[in-house]
Amino acid sequence: MIARLNALFDRLPWDLPALALRLFPAAVFFMSGRTKVDGFMIKDSTWFLFKEEYALPLIPSDWAAVMATIAEHALPVLLVLGLATRFSALALLGMTAVIEIFVYPEAWVTHGLWAACFLALIARGPGRFSLDHVLGWDRRAVS
Repeated sequence: MIARLNALFDRLPWDLPALALRLFPAAVFFMSGRTKVDGFMIKDSTWFLFKEEYALPLIPSDWAAVMATIAEHALPVLLVLGLATRFSALALLGMTAVIEIFVYPEAWVTHGLWAACFLALIARGPGRFSLDHVLGWDRRAVS
């Protein structure tokens, strides 16, 4: 019975989990990015948070605020579209690692879930429901 169930699960196309792995973390990061801006301007509270709470040891706080704000808007859009998916997942994995190591190390469970999503996308690609597939940029997107 277990072998039959496993055979049935093996028939599940990667496209469905890949879509979920792209959409749900993208929503988290995009919503976080939206809290950092007012229109097209970075909020004063964002500058303060990056200077006081999110202070990174190697990057000036104003640079970090701008880079994170841009990344949290652009990379999730790319993930949702399935465009440059592996690059976007790798960049968000790096961002997740920075958040985990330097900002909120106690949130390892949440960050681990994000990291697992990004690692799966890096390893297997975006699936067929992606612009990477449509454009022929990711040959493994068909598996």
